[in-house]
Amino acid sequence: MKPELIVMLTHNDLTVENAFQVFEQCKHTKALYWGFKEQPLPIEEMQRIYAKMKECGKRTVLEVVAYTEAEGLEGAQMAVTCGCDVLMGTCYSPAIHQLCQQHHIAYMPFVGNITGRPSILEGSIASMVEAGKKLKEQGAYGIDLLGFRYNEDAQQLIRDVVAETGIPVCVAGSIDSYERLQFVKDVQPWAFTIGSAFFDGKFGSSIAEQIDKVCDFINAE
Repeated sequence: MKPELIVMLTHNDLTVENAFQVFEQCKHTKALYWGFKEQPLPIEEMQRIYAKMKECGKRTVLEVVAYTEAEGLEGAQMAVTCGCDVLMGTCYSPAIHQLCQQHHIAYMPFVGNITGRPSILEGSIASMVEAGKKLKEQGAYGIDLLGFRYNEDAQQLIRDVVAETGIPVCVAGSIDSYERLQFVKDVQPWAFTIGSAFFDGKFGSSIAEQIDKVCDFINAE
C-alpha cells in the first residue's frame, strides 16, 4: 500500500484562519485525508469545516499538540464534538484512549519526548520503538511520529519505528521537499502529513496543484 497523504490546513503547527476557504478551493483534489490542529479556531468553525469535509467524502483528522493529560483530553473532546475519524497527537493516556474508543475514533498518540510549538522531538530511537510496541499492545490505532522534527538521525528513527513496531505510523511534520517525500515513499509508513510546506509553496504554486502533485508522486510506480 502507498502511504496516505493527510493534508493539514496548518502553518507552523496552528490552523490557518481561512481553512474553510482553502478546503473549498481544494476539495476536488486527490487527497482523501484532511485535518488541522486544535488551535486557534473556535469549535463552531472547526465543526463547520469538518462537516464540509465529510460532505465531500473525506476522512477527517484532528492533531492535538498537547503534552499533559488534561490538555489532551480537552483536545480529544474536540475530536468527539467534531465527529473526527482520527485523533493524532497527545501523549498516550488511557482516559483519552477510552474516549476515542467510545466514539469510534482512531487514536494515534505521540511517542518520544516532545516540547515546544512547532514541536521538537527528543529521545532514543530504541525507546520510541519500544513505546510504539507498547501502544500496539494497549490497542491504540497507530503512532503520530514527528520524524523530521527529531533532533538526531531522523531517517533512522523513521525507518526503525515503521519497520519494528508493527502498528500504523504517520510521519508528521516538516516534509517540505521531494527528497523527503521520496524517503517516505521508500519507507512506506501508513501515512504522512503536509501542512506548512503547501502554504509555503514547496511543491508548486497553488495548494490544490501541490496536493495533486504530491499524490501523483507517491502513487507513481
